Amino acid sequence: MTEDDRIDAVLNEVGPRLRRLRRDRGVTLAELSADTGISVSTLSRLESGQRRPSLELLLPLARAHQVALDELVGAPATGDPRIRAKPIVRHGRTMFPLTRQPGGLQAYKVIQEKPQQEEPEPRVHEGYEWLYVLSGRLRLVLGEHDVVLGPGEAAEFDTRVPHWFGPTPEGPVEFLSLYGPQGERMHVRARPKKSD
Repeated sequence: MTEDDRIDAVLNEVGPRLRRLRRDRGVTLAELSADTGISVSTLSRLESGQRRPSLELLLPLARAHQVALDELVGAPATGDPRIRAKPIVRHGRTMFPLTRQPGGLQAYKVIQEKPQQEEPEPRVHEGYEWLYVLSGRLRLVLGEHDVVLGPGEAAEFDTRVPHWFGPTPEGPVEFLSLYGPQGERMHVRARPKKSD
């Protein structure tokens, strides 16, 4: 395989990767266009492979999807095993991604100093979520339930049930969040029984 063939192979994977990222985030082409300033038709042609990706197009897309440019083009690993997670700050939450591949189960370490708003506003969306509190207290409003989880406690739920979670007024909370956008669930294995 020549170097040109290798470059073409890498560029041919960019379109499908862009489509997966956008769909995994639940964003329409129109929303992505408004966020990046790239026309809907250009985005559509990029995703279908009808337009060759350029740095001018990939930089705003990487920013919008909050991924490294290397992820968009599928750059080979450099051999350094360390994860340099860049924090994502949204709605008063600082989230550290613990997974790097787009799609599928996503893991985050989340730190939130104070509640986002006075009264919880439960929301619904596709997926399944699992929460594990590391420190502080996490309030979870899930359907008709309103519970507070402490360190070492976990909760899991279908995100199609109206839900909201955040710190209690007493202070910050630090927790792990595992989220499956297509409804993937955690599978917990029980320890084998000890034989007598």
